[in-house]
Amino acid sequence: MGSFAGKTVLITGASTGIGRALALQLAADGAQLVLNARRPEPLEACADECRARGAQVATVVGDVGIAADCERCVAVALQRFGALDVLVNNAGMTMWARFEQVKDLALYEQLMRVNYLGAVRCTAAALPHLKASRGLLVAVASMAGLTGVPERTGYAASKHAMVGFFESLRIELEDSGVAVTIVAPDFVVTQLHRHAIGPDGRELGVSPMREQHIMSAEECARLMLGAMRRRQRLWISSRRGRLGRWARLLAPRAVDRLTARAIRERR
Repeated sequence: MGSFAGKTVLITGASTGIGRALALQLAADGAQLVLNARRPEPLEACADECRARGAQVATVVGDVGIAADCERCVAVALQRFGALDVLVNNAGMTMWARFEQVKDLALYEQLMRVNYLGAVRCTAAALPHLKASRGLLVAVASMAGLTGVPERTGYAASKHAMVGFFESLRIELEDSGVAVTIVAPDFVVTQLHRHAIGPDGRELGVSPMREQHIMSAEECARLMLGAMRRRQRLWISSRRGRLGRWARLLAPRAVDRLTARAIRERR
């Protein structure tokens, strides 16, 4: 795809973290942006920064966990810009809790509704228009969508579902001209961890991560944008993640131990 200048890009979960960083970089590249998030104030702040970089921007306040809001995001893109070239399914939530500590399994349904079904519903609304533009579908998954991670059972399950959906959809779209890029970041400094829910369903309020040791959202977005330009099938942010994907085939127990240690070291 090369440059995104003049392309219409819809980003869900664009008010903070990777979504915000990606929006700012696409704005500098000349993209036309449709930005979605649940909270209006940080969403408008991001939109203003993108406009300051020369981009045309439309905003949609809404929750991807609600089907009508997903459809409205796409409708705004078409109304404002007349086409849709890229959909970045970035909106999500996370959870930190050992499974045996969780008393209300409705938390797992909530994670699936937002992380997985939100991406499915946005994709369903966008797909006819992406076919018309021979565009790009981006799924912001996680390393937790490729391997198990302790204390992340609900999150990992939703991201595994997301990866399985987009891997399968890619095959269905082989002759359509629509490319599918799956993004699997390792740990990234974002507000996502501060808003993570604990075993009682309440937000943690503080990040459980030692953030000085993990990738910034800006660096993640920069590398991710390169993968989008190449219409790359799968982008994994860390060397550890890339090696672990193959090591799991040869020494799965060793990878389990390394994953558990990685969680301990970053908490």
